[in-house]
Amino acid sequence: MSKINQIAWDDTILPFQLDRSDIRGRVARLDGVLDHILSRHDYPTPVGALVAELALLAALVGPTVKLRWKLSLQVRGNGAIRTLAADYYAPERDGAPARIRAWASFDDARLDDRPPFQQIGEGYFAVLIDQGEGTLPYQGITPLAGGSLSACAQTYFAQSEQLPTRFQLASGASRLSGQDSHWRAGGVMLQTLPAKPMQGEGGSGEGGLIEAADILQGAESEDWNRANLLLDTVEVLELIGPSVGPTDLLLRLFHEEEPRVFDTQRVEFGCSCTADRVRNTLSIYSAKDIAHMTTDAGIVTADCQFCGAHYEFDPHSLGFEATVDADGQPLSDRAAE
Repeated sequence: MSKINQIAWDDTILPFQLDRSDIRGRVARLDGVLDHILSRHDYPTPVGALVAELALLAALVGPTVKLRWKLSLQVRGNGAIRTLAADYYAPERDGAPARIRAWASFDDARLDDRPPFQQIGEGYFAVLIDQGEGTLPYQGITPLAGGSLSACAQTYFAQSEQLPTRFQLASGASRLSGQDSHWRAGGVMLQTLPAKPMQGEGGSGEGGLIEAADILQGAESEDWNRANLLLDTVEVLELIGPSVGPTDLLLRLFHEEEPRVFDTQRVEFGCSCTADRVRNTLSIYSAKDIAHMTTDAGIVTADCQFCGAHYEFDPHSLGFEATVDADGQPLSDRAAE
């Protein structure tokens, strides 16, 4: 497979539909985006693996929402890995790329040899949808269950949307001949619409959580199970390797399901942090609080957890008791104008 063809599907999301079973889905490949995210932090292997998984989930879930601004996936736990966050920003115009960023916080001293997901501990998986200024953000929360972040995402769709959903994901370091090793991730998402809402309370899953079998009946259940059995045959190298394109993968897995593909969506690394956003975040603090944040050099500093951008501020320009504006001009002078 030529390098040109490989580049064509790196950092892309390919929507598709299985016409025979009326199941929709997406294939995502993250290459440069993921390497960009992880190269900014010296994450231990289990942390990096979870960041890669959550970023890939954001890439697959983001386009399923009629999104005008941002979808966020957040994981909070009481274990060694405390926080995971990934944001998917919708394209700003037709033909523009979507943007993804991701980040994690962890206690290095508490990390051990257990599987990465187990090191999150007890907590929750959250989906937040922000459609921008003038709208109320949506938030859905599901417990950490199922042994993986992708299982948590499946639970979210079953519980909150009653949409049977399946993810098959892989990530890891990849090396082409004569090139340095770098991160790649790939995954497939399947999703179908239920014929009618589930009746009764509780489901058959862990702790009474709803699963696909609780929602689908009859022919729809048969179609869903058949598509999932086909997806079970996918291999890791088919998901992340450089030699199998997404369309070839779909034909290999689902040729009897009559797959139909749509236009691809390109993605790139992107961060929304700005000095003004940081300043607005600090606007809730008093002058006394700002004084506690001020360094010996007489400035307040802030670093973006996602992209590493470094900001420095005059403490007198921060908080609700600020006396000067961002340019250092007295606020009383501006009010007089």
